[in-house]
Amino acid sequence: MEIEVKEKNENEMIFILSDVDVAFANAIRRIGMMEVPKIAIEHVNIIKNSSAMFDEVLAHRLGLVPIVSDNEAIEALISNEDCDCKDDVNNTNGYCSKCSVSFTLIKNTPGVVYSKDLHSNDPKIKPVYDTIPLLKLKDDQEVELEAVAIIGKGKDHAKWMPTTVCTYKQYPVITFNDEKELSNDVVEACPNNILKLNKKTKEPTVQNIEDCTLCKFCVRTSENKAIDVGYEENKIIFKIETDGSMTPKEVLLKVCDVLNSKADRFIEFF
Repeated sequence: MEIEVKEKNENEMIFILSDVDVAFANAIRRIGMMEVPKIAIEHVNIIKNSSAMFDEVLAHRLGLVPIVSDNEAIEALISNEDCDCKDDVNNTNGYCSKCSVSFTLIKNTPGVVYSKDLHSNDPKIKPVYDTIPLLKLKDDQEVELEAVAIIGKGKDHAKWMPTTVCTYKQYPVITFNDEKELSNDVVEACPNNILKLNKKTKEPTVQNIEDCTLCKFCVRTSENKAIDVGYEENKIIFKIETDGSMTPKEVLLKVCDVLNSKADRFIEFF
């Protein structure tokens, strides 16, 4: 297997996988969406809320605020499922300081309340973005609450999905029939401007082949079948985009850990 990184930044990565099949790429996609651990707000204890927003709506909005979930943050907590606080009869909350982090929100002045107004008891674990609007307060309105975040997985709720985009496509291949002329209508039919026609020689060329979505609009437009769109076997273009809670590289590394663990359990079964 070969990997070629095409684009990479803090929240997005595009890479090409060679010598792999679709099943392997789909395993990466599903694990990246559903089984990579992430921190998100699960419990909200509302003390005061005289705003126009219902408590349930506010709690839902808090749950979807991306929380920093990089390696340092995840290692600071243990999974709520593995924590022994559930066995403590004196603990009625279902969480403790070992498996959760608390946020407080107290606001009694008019204006928009943002995610930056959530104050964490752990400086490493905080909202990724400061400017997410949560609710709006008018005169004589106030809000006071405690929000508790724990580690979870996307298969339990979308708020624990670290990826906003985790998708792949097979590597496009565009071929031309040299015996037939490609019309300008076919070139213009491509929504991503992949095709280009030389005005003098009338010879078609392909630009930015990796932007092709395999929609085949050009094939359907070509009445004389001068063009064909297919894909290259065992070559995949993969894209990962995160909500900022962790980098795409961290997501991919954790996907590999989960995949290795699944393979080891499968081998042990036999």
